[in-house]
This record gives sequence, structure tokens and C-alpha cells, in this order.
Amino acid sequence: MEELRFGIVGLGNMGTTHARNVYGGKVPRLKLAAIADIDPDRRAYAEKEFPGVAVFATEKELFNSGLVDVVIIAVPHYFHPPYVMEALDAGLHVISEKPAGVYTAAVKEMNERAAKSDKKFGIMFNQRTNPMYQKLREMVQSGELGHIKRATWIITDWYRSQAYHDSSSWRSTWEGEGGGTLINQNPHQLDLYQWIFGMPDRIQAHAFFGKYHHIETEDDVAAYFEYDNGMTGEYITSTGEAPGTNRLEVACDMGKIVIEENSMVFYKNKISEREFDATNTVPFAAPEYEKITMDVDTSGGEQHVGILKNFVAAVLDGTPLLGPGPEGINMVKISNAIHLSAWTGETVSLKDFPDERFYQLLQDKIKNSTFEKTVRKVIQDV
Repeated sequence: MEELRFGIVGLGNMGTTHARNVYGGKVPRLKLAAIADIDPDRRAYAEKEFPGVAVFATEKELFNSGLVDVVIIAVPHYFHPPYVMEALDAGLHVISEKPAGVYTAAVKEMNERAAKSDKKFGIMFNQRTNPMYQKLREMVQSGELGHIKRATWIITDWYRSQAYHDSSSWRSTWEGEGGGTLINQNPHQLDLYQWIFGMPDRIQAHAFFGKYHHIETEDDVAAYFEYDNGMTGEYITSTGEAPGTNRLEVACDMGKIVIEENSMVFYKNKISEREFDATNTVPFAAPEYEKITMDVDTSGGEQHVGILKNFVAAVLDGTPLLGPGPEGINMVKISNAIHLSAWTGETVSLKDFPDERFYQLLQDKIKNSTFEKTVRKVIQDV
């Protein structure tokens, strides 16, 4: 096979982006063959914008058409696990848009189904293509930074106005979206955090629900991560700050790394802080360091196109996936733990995360959701 036939389920913002990229020839060896969307207006748009591409009203019609080898699921979050499983059962390779799901129990079921399939399963963690985050991960894993003491990520440049929340009835509702900024804007950073530093062992969190907007889900969050090896982390995010900040600061034995405003700077100690502390005899002395602006590509990488290229190479050439689907549960578990801690005031363990307890508390939120009844029925029928 020299070329894969590509299908898209859901022609919203992300589905349209993928359609344009593939139809425009940006992903070699991948041809846009079919699109499915329940909205007649979106189907009419697809027929006009992508001539020669088959258009269907349901995912089932697309999956059973015989026209595609690979599909991407780009629909509201609750549909990701059931549609991924349906695609795998139809014998298709599948990519899920982020997040992998809303709650860990559903994602676990999806991963179990994927483990029984011989098809490739990936997730659209396009930020993993960013050379700065790739470089930082490489430095952490190589040990050249020594012990990681603390990682603080302030990610508040996801500003969203009330008009955004009002643009779709499912947005920022417990039943429609499953959460607010954590499940919508932050999956990439939460994934990168664990991809670079590993999974926290415990999480404490505070969150405000509808602090800046007329919504029922969180739009302001501060979380504290603890690791058994002594590392700590802070994760601060909001959709109500403008202008916002995107700053990742990493304190380590060998100094400090800061990624901010399209640059990566290493404040490198001449000797390890731990070694300095053990040998220094001057009361107010501190380790000497040099400021190094890292020579790394700051373009952001190929993003969505890069993940698609990698997925094609995985199917056709056996290349390892940059975003393996089963890893999607890690970001969902962190998000769920932050919610659970914020709801209960408890410190939440990720080693033995209470999947069922979280699910039941989420159901309580859903019972009082403002989500439209007609769309609720669609979700219940999936």
C-alpha cells in the first residue's frame, strides 16, 4: 500500500483543519476520501469545498463504506471513546482528537479494545511535535539536568470570551463537554507535563466554576502536583485573563530552564546545586551560572500535520507513534484528579485513582447541567 485513504468524523473547527491540510496535499501518502457530519449545513460545506470526497450523515456510514483506511474522530469529547471503538471494530486505523475522553473509566475501556486490535491507534497530541518541548524532554530523560526539583506551568493565554462559550450549546457544560478549560483548552499542556516529567503521584487543586463567565464548568484553576521522588509541580490556568501567559519554568540541580515567548533559556549552574551545597563554606554564597539561550527550532514544529505524517509512517513503515492512543489516559487522569480534588477538598492519589467515584460525582454534575435536552438524548443513545 503506497497511500492511505483518510476519513474525518466531525467537520467542526478541528475536522475542517484536518480536511484542508490533507486535501491540500500537506500530508504525503494520505488522501482525503470521506467526511461524516450530522449537520446538513456542514455536509453541504464539505461537498462544496472538497469535491470528489464522499460525504456521509453518520459515522457508521463512513466506517462501513469501504472507502477509508484511517479515520480521525473530531467530535464532542464524550463521543471519542465510543467512536474510536466502533472504528477499530470496523477494521480501521484510528486517531482520536484530544482529549481521549472525559473520564478514565471510558478511556480504559477504549484502551482495552485497542489492545485487542491489530490496527494503529493514535491521539492528536500535536504539541509533542514542538522542538522546544522535545528538547526539554530529552534533557530530563538523559539526566543532564540532575534531579528535577520543581516544574511550574502558568498557561493563561487560552483567553475565551462569553461569545465563545455561547457559540455552541455543548460548550462549557458538564454533560456536553465534561468540563471547562481543563478538558478543552488544556489537554495538550497536561499531556506535555506528564510526557516530560512523568505522572504525578498526588494532586491537590482549587478551581473556580463560572468565575469569569456565565458557565457551569471551571474557568480558573490552580493545582499542586507531588511526586514520590520529592519533585513538586504547580499548574495554573485560566480562560479569563488577558493578556495571558505561557511560561514553563523548571528548577533542577543544574539550574533552571524557562520556556516562554518563543524561546528556551537554560540558566546553567557551573556545578550542581547539591554539590555546591555540600562543599560551600560561605554563608551567603550561591552557585555561579551562565545564561544559555538554547539553539533549538522555535517554530513550534509541524503540529497537526506532523502527527498525521507520523501516523502514516507508523501504518506504512512501522515508525513508532509520537502520540500513541493509550497514553491519552494520562492527561484525562490528571484532569479528573484536579476536578475531584477541587470538588472534595481532598488530596487525590493517581496511583489508585478512584475511577468509579469520579464517574458518579460527574453524573451528579450532569444531572444539574444546563445542556440542551435534545443533545442529551443523542449522547445517551451512543
